[in-house]
Amino acid sequence: MNNQLQKLKKEYMNAPIPEELDFTVQKAIKEGVWFSRRKKWGFHKIKVTAASVAAAFLIMIAGANSSMAFAAALSKIPVVGDIINVLTFREYRIDEKTYDSHIKVPEIKGLENKDLENSLNKKYLDEGKQLYEDFIADMGNLKENGGGHLGVHSGYTVVTDNDRILSISRYTVNTVASSSTTMKYDTIDKVNEVLVTLPSLFKDDSYVNIISENIKEQMVDENESDPNKVYWVKGIEQSSLIDLFEEISQDQNFYINSENKLVISFDKYEVAPGYMGIVEFVIPTEILSELLVGDAYIK
Repeated sequence: MNNQLQKLKKEYMNAPIPEELDFTVQKAIKEGVWFSRRKKWGFHKIKVTAASVAAAFLIMIAGANSSMAFAAALSKIPVVGDIINVLTFREYRIDEKTYDSHIKVPEIKGLENKDLENSLNKKYLDEGKQLYEDFIADMGNLKENGGGHLGVHSGYTVVTDNDRILSISRYTVNTVASSSTTMKYDTIDKVNEVLVTLPSLFKDDSYVNIISENIKEQMVDENESDPNKVYWVKGIEQSSLIDLFEEISQDQNFYINSENKLVISFDKYEVAPGYMGIVEFVIPTEILSELLVGDAYIK
């Protein structure tokens, strides 16, 4: 048995590695190490990550060299190229007693549509740079006027990532005397590689009223079930000084969740008291079905 294993090992070690697969291994190891460093892992964990990636691909290589049919099929599979990643491109940090800033700028990698990829990445970079410059200016003004407390935290999360949809949220929390939170979303069709907007989902703008009425109903129902859930909407007693929610905007914040449902999002203080934070409403697909252009995204 040992002689047979040694023979197989020798054949495996001497077998030529397909050039395209060798490139994939090197690229995966390189990206694995880079990502590990970005995560501030220790040196030992970096080695483990690289070794794990290499081992996984070596198994594939062994299979490829033992079967010409498998090798031919494998060469047609885009192992790395078709994977769309969202990574941290840049970070801005300031930590000075009463001044605290941490801004993480995302970057999308892997889209074949480079115009879309570059435009989104430029937008993210411009947003992050502007936040940092505004923070520096505000901090300087506070210092000149006796000091104070100032903070800004900004980052991103991938809220949906499946075969069809990639939805990315970017949040910003500003802190002065109190805090405010804003969210922005981008939803990408990974198949056609286009940016999905709210109006593009519907045949006409009648969706504004349909969705708005449903959200009002959800607000009132939630308040009846839990009086601590308060919204600025007709049907819930509020001060006459507060503007009540009437309807969403045509380009209202939204994303498509992992269950292919439309989710409408409101920033802190937009439709509810601050303690409610960011509020979201999942819109029932059945009330949208006649309005949708198609069922590729929302089901």
